Amino acid sequence: MKYAYYPGCTIETTAVEFGRSTNAVCEALGIELVEIEDWNCCGASSAHSLDHELSLRLPARNVVLAQEIGGDIVAPCPACYQNVLAADNRLREDEAWRRQMEEVVGAAYTGQGRPRHLLEVLSEPEALAAVRARVKRPLAGLKVASYYGCVLVRPPEITGWDDPEHPVRMDVLMAALGAEAVDWSYKVDCCGASLTLSRSEIVVHLSTRLAEAAVEAGADVVAAACGICQINLDTRQKHIPALYFTELMALAFDLPNLDRLFKKHGVDPRPVLRRRGLFA
Repeated sequence: MKYAYYPGCTIETTAVEFGRSTNAVCEALGIELVEIEDWNCCGASSAHSLDHELSLRLPARNVVLAQEIGGDIVAPCPACYQNVLAADNRLREDEAWRRQMEEVVGAAYTGQGRPRHLLEVLSEPEALAAVRARVKRPLAGLKVASYYGCVLVRPPEITGWDDPEHPVRMDVLMAALGAEAVDWSYKVDCCGASLTLSRSEIVVHLSTRLAEAAVEAGADVVAAACGICQINLDTRQKHIPALYFTELMALAFDLPNLDRLFKKHGVDPRPVLRRRGLFA
């Protein structure tokens, strides 16, 4: 299976563990991620507050460029996913605007592929079967709180996820790895997002509340699907480790060089993984 890959700006910086584990896991599953040539920033969480039109034009360029690869567009970052998805919808629905973007990019929009988040791709039935077949070290005994963040699954009329308030795709994926997904009610609560730079006290409060709720639910670790969610939980509280769901997949696949990823975490996940007999 081949996808047009939009890595986004953080995958080799603040979310480097996400990027490296994504590449390793997809390679292990035979999923080919072909990086979009000459991709640009999607505008992240700031462009819309400065210029609404720019916030659509930036990701729209990536959508059109991705067509040279073929297939759906995969993004690991929820903000990137949402921005690319919004631009793709505008390209599909607004013919005049689409013609303007085609002129800017110098290529026609075909609408053949569609934007998808990495978690969505890896939790489809076919992918889950491949995941189960690839597991070499089942995560038996590990209790995981699946955390999606407030952006990924909303708005439901656009994203089409299973449930905007209580999604279970990551829970199903964790079960395929042999882990136990704990039941908790903070799956889509906000961690404070980019306020970590301007209002860190808010992020400390929200992230600590999330961490305490995960511990109260009996979780050993939190599994995150968002770079900014993971870094907020990893640096703004000390109650529980927060890993990317792809890192847990890499652990279950018994892939090499995991220590290089785990040691980058602010809340070290290795002690709890050792207690569960999952890491040497």
